[in-house]
Formats: sequence, structure tokens, C-alpha cells
Amino acid sequence: MRERHPNLIVPIGTQVVTRVEVVPSGGGTTLPKGIVGELIKTPADSTHAYRVRFPDGAEGNLRRHEFSLLKHVKTGPLGDRDRVLKEFDLFEFVIYRCIVGSHAYGLSHEESDVDRRGVYLPPSDLQWCLYGVPEQLENPESQEVYWELQKFLVLALKANPNVLECLYTPLVETKTQLASELLNMREAFLSRLVYQTYNGYVLSQFKKLEQDWRALGEIKWKHAMHLIRLLLSGITVLREGFVPLSVKEHRDKLLAIRRGDIAWDEVNAWRLELHKCFNHAYERTKLPEIPDYQRVNDFLVGARRSMVR
Repeated sequence: MRERHPNLIVPIGTQVVTRVEVVPSGGGTTLPKGIVGELIKTPADSTHAYRVRFPDGAEGNLRRHEFSLLKHVKTGPLGDRDRVLKEFDLFEFVIYRCIVGSHAYGLSHEESDVDRRGVYLPPSDLQWCLYGVPEQLENPESQEVYWELQKFLVLALKANPNVLECLYTPLVETKTQLASELLNMREAFLSRLVYQTYNGYVLSQFKKLEQDWRALGEIKWKHAMHLIRLLLSGITVLREGFVPLSVKEHRDKLLAIRRGDIAWDEVNAWRLELHKCFNHAYERTKLPEIPDYQRVNDFLVGARRSMVR
């Protein structure tokens, strides 16, 4: 089995399994390959030997390539799922690809990244196999993230703003028939949980910004801008029952925040006023208390069945 990070120094006390026969120091019966021991002394670098003590009290010296870690032997390929799944290009199973972020909000500039998000749905045989599939695929170079369908649905049901925006962005690049069905039921994910989720996140993040302002006299203005945008979005969700991405008439003021052209006290005052509007919208919203879990579950089961082969 291929060892992970073979050049790192393994710490004392680690249990290992020999890959070779071992002649104990000071003589004695040769120990067979596959015996378990414990590291009692480590070398200064990966070119020298480790000291290993075995169950019968014998000791021997082994170089790094002459033993495996017991925890890796016990898990086998289960402990290296990425290598096992490497033969599959999971990106081939993307069913929905869209653009969110500054380009969707109308806040982009020449240096803005293009943030692609979406959903992938692997065949059922991969879903059911010993190794399973990752909850999300990432390609940092191209700013792409794709959630496995179930993970995406669960996040949307919890009113995760990043995921909800994927369902409402007008910038859609890839959309299978199954993804179209998902978009057609996007209102099933909207509930009063939007109020708790959005509010909780903004409150916690503004607290951190305020601490930075008091301690350093500076904050991450771009982050402050997006927190204000999130409050504006949440108010619209509760009032009108959809997730807006374009910031429309608020664009200039939001960009001024990003540039640091608006004083912190003014930004914070706007935030507090928006919280009041959010509270007012929550009291009068027609959204249900909770999302439509049954409808979403039925969709997931049907999607899984469609991938049986």
C-alpha cells in the first residue's frame, strides 16, 4: 500500500507493521514480516533508521521504507479514498453549474474572480461503494465548487445563503433535466429559517469586524460590504419570497463601503437599521416556519434512482 507523506518523521509511540524480516539487535530469532512494533526512537532525518520495540521485548532498527503505520494497514484503501476514486473524473457528473459572487451581484470589476458553483450527482454504484464520494469537489485554480446533491440539498434546507443563491442566480452555464427540476422547486427551500441563519451570521461577523476596528483601526471593507448585502437579500427573501442577487439601487453605496469611503460608524448604523427592517419583514412574512422537507426528500430519492445502472 502506498504510504502517505513518507518523508515526514513519524513520532515516538506510533505503532507500525514491518515490511521486511527483522534481525533483533544483539541477535536472536529473526522476526517475520508483518509483525507489529512500537517506535521508541526517531532519527534526525528520513535517511536514518528508527528504533522499534516488538511485543516480545526485542528491538530492531528499521528505515522508513521498511515499515508501514498500523493505522494505514488496518484501513487499507479506505484510508486513501482520493487515490481510489482518482480513476473516475467526478467533474463529469456535474448536473448544474452557475456563476455567483460579484458577477451575479453586479459588483464585479476587472480583477474580480468568476465564482462557479453547482451540484454533482455520481452514479449510484459510486455512492454505494465502500469509499463513498466526497461531499464537494473543488478546483481552486478556476474558483469552482460543486456539492454532492444530498449535501447541496441539506445546506439549502438550512438556508445557507451561498447555496440558496445558486438556485436563484440568472447566470447558469450547465443545467441538466434533473437540475431543471431542482430549480423549478426552489421555493421549497425558503422558510423563516432565512431570518435566523442570515441574522446569526451577520451578527457574529460584525462583532469580529468591530473588534478589528477597535484594535487595529481597520477592517476588511469587502467583507463588511457583503454582510450588508446579505441583510438586504434576507429582507427581500422574507418580503417577496425569492433570493435576489443583483444589488440594484444599492450598488453605489455598497461599492463605496468596499473602497472604505464610508466611515465605520455610518456602515454600522446602516447595518442596525437593516436589522430593524429584517425584524419587521420577519413579523409579516408569508414564508412557512420550515422548508418542505418531504418534497425535497422525494426529489433526492428520485434523483438517486435515476443514477442506478
